[in-house]
Amino acid sequence: MDRYPRDLAGYGPRIPKANWPNGAKIAVQIVLNYEEGGENNVLHGDAASEAFLSEITGAHPWPGQRHWNMETIYEYGSRAGFWRLHSLLKDVPITVFGVATALARAPEQAKAMKDAGWEIASHGLKWVEHKDMPAEEERAQIRQAIRLHTEVVGTPPRGWYTGRCSMNTIDLAAEEGDFSYIADSYADDLPYWMRAGGKDQLIVPYTMDCNDMRFAIQAGYASGNDFETMVRDAFDVLYAEGQAGAPKMLSIGLHCRLIGRPSRAAALKRVMEYMSAHEDVWFATREQIADHWAAKHPPVTRLRPSQMDRETFVKEFGGVFEHSAWIAEGAHASELGPYSDSAAGVHNALARVFRSASEEQRLDVVAAHPDLAGKLAAAGRLTAESTAEQAGAGLDMLSDKERAIFTDMNDRYTAKHGFAFIIAVKDNTKASILQAFQRRIENDRATEFAEACRQVERIAELRLIEKLGP
Repeated sequence: MDRYPRDLAGYGPRIPKANWPNGAKIAVQIVLNYEEGGENNVLHGDAASEAFLSEITGAHPWPGQRHWNMETIYEYGSRAGFWRLHSLLKDVPITVFGVATALARAPEQAKAMKDAGWEIASHGLKWVEHKDMPAEEERAQIRQAIRLHTEVVGTPPRGWYTGRCSMNTIDLAAEEGDFSYIADSYADDLPYWMRAGGKDQLIVPYTMDCNDMRFAIQAGYASGNDFETMVRDAFDVLYAEGQAGAPKMLSIGLHCRLIGRPSRAAALKRVMEYMSAHEDVWFATREQIADHWAAKHPPVTRLRPSQMDRETFVKEFGGVFEHSAWIAEGAHASELGPYSDSAAGVHNALARVFRSASEEQRLDVVAAHPDLAGKLAAAGRLTAESTAEQAGAGLDMLSDKERAIFTDMNDRYTAKHGFAFIIAVKDNTKASILQAFQRRIENDRATEFAEACRQVERIAELRLIEKLGP
């Protein structure tokens, strides 16, 4: 099967009600990345010096060498930046993404995190790139990170974020750790479930826009005001959405060596004061958000058309286009993905096959639809779908006079156009169907065939909504 693995649909228009505690309009989740002492360094057994997220523009790794400037920039984060941020945020529930080897070299900082009641999640064994790492090596590092984290912190991590991850990271982390959430995603403003490591794994997405890392990249922040404006704007939009009944989560990413500089810390202080001045704001750790989501929105087993084998798919959807199973067969053979697992998704896959068919094939589909209130209906020979649809419009309860009118209109229409009158009866009443009959019978054949095809697609769409939900 040609299957596309990425989920480009997400919640779509079906955004779940977050139901944050105490009716909060927004959940604000602040992450403090603790990486200092876990970055690339030949002292740590790495091949070269660090070159990522520092004050050095365009930094490059120095193979086989230590990099004094880079090292001392990172050291600023652990020596000074951390304590400035701790003073500012010690009374706020935040999450630390702690690199295990960095935490092991920071006993005083780790104690301060625990004393503040902060959640300490795992940020991997070392702050290094994983994209080219063999899967078994990455698995071993995840195990070692959990072991070392547990030694240093006293408890295993309940959350995981690699950051510089590989395509294997999510599955490996889900397999190796009993994590309440994984944060290696930037795909949503709300938590979501996905299948990973053979189980339902909760994802609590992270951020790269409201993130002080942008002080250290080319397309980034020039001053603290830039950071402040970005975070305030994000807060205002999400807070307004929460007031309108669709609460979301705002993620904010911080680094000790970046926002911990005095030139930037003032902006963070202003942002915190601004958000705290609003009512109904839930400042929470990721662990708290994950526990809330798992309780209020547990994973749901649902019909996933993209994962069906051909026989099952055709059995489920072969009758959506009346007596035209070949359309379902064609759709199943096409590229399907998670975005296909909804009424709109299946309809798009089926309709594409129908639209790409020859005029003769499409005419056969149109012809497969029965007359409205015609002889097949009278004989009880309609499909179950057609029977229900016609009954819904009251076409099974016609008077003798109404039945004669429908019969006459059917005969005249078919004689002129060569196919039965097609209309999505669920969108209509008995009166509006008759009005459409009278209007459309005057169309030329090409116009009416195009309209008939649109109605066939609409009938299919309504059937899928009935089957899969809106």
